[in-house]
Amino acid sequence: MALFAIADLHLSMSGDKPMDVFSDEWKDHDEKIRENWLKRITEEDTVLLAGDLSWSMNMASSKLELDFVAKLPGRKILIKGNHDYWWGSITKLNSMYDNMDFIQNNFFAYEDYAICGTRGWVLPGSALYKEEDEKIYKRELLRMRMSLDKAKKAGYEKIIVMIHYPPVNETFKDSEFTDIFEEYGVEKVIYGHLHGKSLQRVMTGYRNGVEYILTSCDYINFDPIKIME
Repeated sequence: MALFAIADLHLSMSGDKPMDVFSDEWKDHDEKIRENWLKRITEEDTVLLAGDLSWSMNMASSKLELDFVAKLPGRKILIKGNHDYWWGSITKLNSMYDNMDFIQNNFFAYEDYAICGTRGWVLPGSALYKEEDEKIYKRELLRMRMSLDKAKKAGYEKIIVMIHYPPVNETFKDSEFTDIFEEYGVEKVIYGHLHGKSLQRVMTGYRNGVEYILTSCDYINFDPIKIME
């Protein structure tokens, strides 16, 4: 039994959003993901998916992509990404599959760890941050605390967090998210969202006792990475 992670599958089983328009490495990337997954992951393993699973615009059309992931071996725990417009009622999502758990203001257990998380957002201090981002950013901070508080209330001391957006902006300074992770004693933070040239400058490794792990598909060569045994 092992824990793996991957983010930004950007699946489009209908074929109306081919990813190879961004670079050749994305050509047939869904098949790369499937082949690598089948080589490494068993039914006893768990996979964390840190957002941007599907390009679909609603839950009905996302069924093809969700079924694709559900049929792969292992248990899956997911958070929402900025392109997951299909993400609907959390109650409905968590009733759809026996082997897929969706995080939104909640958490799920993996052995003696709590898996917490939220989408995150563009951070203050970023060149991309605008006045209208403030409300969403503050809401995401609240959702992260809500997820962590529920885990703590349930008695979990070991915590792994998923957040889709990077927890620091391009200046790499501390953020309210990194402060929260340190406050709650989070051990590992799994994130994604970054692609292309953005992958040339990323935050990975340990920082103030927290391990940060980037799992964007094109960063890890479309191959789920093992987080722990």
